[in-house]
Parts: sequence; structure tokens; C-alpha cells
Amino acid sequence: MNLAYRDVRHNLFRFILTCLGLGLLMGLVLAMMGIYNGLVADALNVVRAPGADLWVVEAGRLGPFAEPSKIPDGTRETIARLHGVRDAGSITYQTVETPHAGKTLRLYVIGYERGRIGEPRNLVEGRAIERSHFEVVADRKSGLSIGDRVRLGRNHFRVVGLIEDAMSSGGDPVVYITLSDALTLQSQQSPSAARVQSARGEAPAKGDTVAAIIVHLEPEADIRSVARTIRQWKHLSAMTQVEQEDLLIRSVVDRARRQIGLFLAILLTVSAVVIALIIYTMTMEKLKQIATLKLIGARDRTIIGLIVQQAVALGAVGWGLGLVLILLVKDYFPRRVLLEPVNAVALAGIIFLVCVLASGLGVRAALKVDPATAIGG
Repeated sequence: MNLAYRDVRHNLFRFILTCLGLGLLMGLVLAMMGIYNGLVADALNVVRAPGADLWVVEAGRLGPFAEPSKIPDGTRETIARLHGVRDAGSITYQTVETPHAGKTLRLYVIGYERGRIGEPRNLVEGRAIERSHFEVVADRKSGLSIGDRVRLGRNHFRVVGLIEDAMSSGGDPVVYITLSDALTLQSQQSPSAARVQSARGEAPAKGDTVAAIIVHLEPEADIRSVARTIRQWKHLSAMTQVEQEDLLIRSVVDRARRQIGLFLAILLTVSAVVIALIIYTMTMEKLKQIATLKLIGARDRTIIGLIVQQAVALGAVGWGLGLVLILLVKDYFPRRVLLEPVNAVALAGIIFLVCVLASGLGVRAALKVDPATAIGG
């Protein structure tokens, strides 16, 4: 006879309600894990998208993601002639807000050279940019569709292709335009600002600087040697792909990662406390029944098994409900929630350990019960 099973059947409605509450709590823990993973994945996706071996940026800068970097567009031709370089392309990054369909879109605009490294890959719908001007490839999270027209600066662009999972570290959906359009966009001023500048006799700003030069090397090339050669030019710096990713994680998303990690630790602590209180309360309500079991000769391990099994059952059902819940609603979060199998397995292990430890309060109370309590009422 399984005493834990019979006790759950006797109080089935309360058990289901308790599991539902724990399920919501577990769903919140899984959501925080998914947001943490999504934050890192979004930050790294933009860096990994070009598939670069080297990033050439302004000397003394950590750009183009950690801080602004501006280098002359003509630098690409110089870099492309270096020994060991197979391909090089200029690229720009900028954040733009624009009205569309009655709301404001915040977009992360990437400008690239057509036919060179840096162009969007893995299109899921539509085609790549084929014209030199006024075409855009957008991430689906932007809400844009093929054929839509969106205003960037003073010009309107037509959406010709869609990609997925291309977000900036700040959670803004990515759009790709040609480098010539991006340079125009970053140097454009509002009409009123342009008139004021003209009245002062100032020359209009030229948008001929890019954020970085991304480089593909030949298979036999020594990446450290090429980077060292670039650094010899005092106005340039070079970072490998690994260094760029490490810098992004340590600099750009570090505080957000630590904050989410701290909140996740707090949630797990709260979950442990809640489970402990639930198990303790359930045990205190059964003290008379436990005393009766002791009176008729039930061994301590039978009573311990009753409490521990109930605690583990609560955690398992709550974990399952939480997992189903977050899988159903994760696509409605404003930021990407990336759940990996290892997250669910890790949480299951943590919850099992928490349930076993949390049942200690109930076990302690049960073992201290005097069998005579069953007779004395």
C-alpha cells in the first residue's frame, strides 16, 4: 500500500491547486532561464552573423558593439590587400526609431556591402537585396512583412526578405540595408537642422565612416600575424572573433546577465521556502494520522517515505506544469525566450534536491509525534 498515493487521492483537489501554484512558480523560473539564454544568444547572433575571422575597428575603441567606432570607408581596400586576407567588407550599426502602421518601431540597422562579407544569410522568406538603394531585409520580430514600406531617415524602403532570430543585445529587431543607404542614413539631418547648419555656413556632414571592417582570412593564414600587422597602423585595432564575443559578453550584456542571474537565484530560494512550508503544513495536518500509524506499528521509514514521496510528487507535477506553461507562452514575450533541454533537466534536478531537503521539516515534526496522541484525541 502506497500511503502517499492514498493521501493524495483523499485530498486530490487541494493537491491539484497546490501543484498549480508551484507550476506557475516553476514557469517563472524557466522563463528567467529562457530570458537569460535569449539575452546572450541575441547579443552573440549579431556578432556571429557575418562569420568573420577578424574585426578591424578604430584604435583605442572597443567597438562597434561596446562603444562607437569610426574608421574611413576606404580602409577596406587597404585591409583587403593584406597577405592572408581572402575577403573584407565594411559594415555599420545604428539604432533607428520610425513610425509604422500607427506605432513606433525601434530597429537595429546594419549596413553592408552587397556581394561581400556581412550580408544577411539564412533568409526564411523573400529574397536578398538586389538593388543598390531602398530595399531592406528585416527580422520577423519587427512585425514587417514582404512588400511593406518602412521609412528610415527621409527615405522609404521596401521589405524584400525576412530572417529570424536576428536581434541586437538590446532586444531590437535587426534590419539590413546596403552600405550606401546606411551611410546616407547616419549622416542625414532633419530639414530644420540642415537649414540651421546651412545658415551658419557649415558644410554638411559626410557619412563616409563605417563602424568596422570585417575580414575573412585564407585557410592557411595566421590570424595573429594578420592582426598584429593591422595594429601596427596606429589608427586601427584588430580583434579576433573570439575576442569580440568575449568583449560583448563581459562589457555589453554583463550587468543584465548578472541581474537576471541574481533574480533567478532569488526565485529558486523562494521556491525552496514555499515547498518547505507546503510540506510542513501538510505534515502538521496529518499528525493524528501519523500517530495512529505509529501506534499500529508503522516503522519510521514508512512515515518518512510518505512525506518525501509527497514532496517529490509536488515538485515533479509543478515542474511539468511550469514547463508546459512556458512552452505555450514563450513566443508572446517581447524578448526572445530561449529554452534549452539542459535548462529543463537542470531545473528538474534542482527541484528534486529542493523537495528532498524541504521535506526535512515535515519529517522532523512527524518523527517527534507521540503515538499516544492518537488515543488522547
